[in-house]
Amino acid sequence: MKKMLLAVAVTTTLLFVSCKSGGGDPKAVLIAFFEALSKKDFDAAKKLATKDSEQMFALMQMGMNMAKDKDDKEMDKFNKDKMIFGEPKIDGDKATVEVKDKEKGEAVNFILKKESGSWKVAFDKASMMQMGAEKMSEKGMDPTAAMDSLNSGLDKLKDMNVDSLSNKMKEAADKLNENKDKIEEAAKKMKEAADKMKQP
Repeated sequence: MKKMLLAVAVTTTLLFVSCKSGGGDPKAVLIAFFEALSKKDFDAAKKLATKDSEQMFALMQMGMNMAKDKDDKEMDKFNKDKMIFGEPKIDGDKATVEVKDKEKGEAVNFILKKESGSWKVAFDKASMMQMGAEKMSEKGMDPTAAMDSLNSGLDKLKDMNVDSLSNKMKEAADKLNENKDKIEEAAKKMKEAADKMKQP
């Protein structure tokens, strides 16, 4: 009888654990996603994101290619040690996890969706816009106009060749850096001229 009770207890425990972890825990998936992004491991992050997230990754990588010196600071916003991850709120195949910045106190509800039985971070345009709209509403702003503008801009980017756009933007940034001294000198001369014109 004891062996039978033990077998039932073990089976029940295994069933409970497998039901709970079926497809993973949304919070654990989101923490792993943040960790991958903070290390700039885009391949690992993509595996933890929904299929619709490809465009956002392309835009993020393009931005990082253009701003090599700033990318460490940019990716630091995904440092999981600087965040407090709330408990997931699950509604069928969708979950939200509140992520709070320890320093700023700002919180954002990240969306996760189930794909093929596993939880994935919804890092796609629609989910990012929804998160942005929620934050704007919290601050008493009307998100509709800003979201329409952002949506339009992202739609235009979708039709462009990301690699060629990235190369063109990098070329432009390089040209600006080359001419930085000339621009600063011109600004200095303009200020001097303006100061002279003010003199009686």
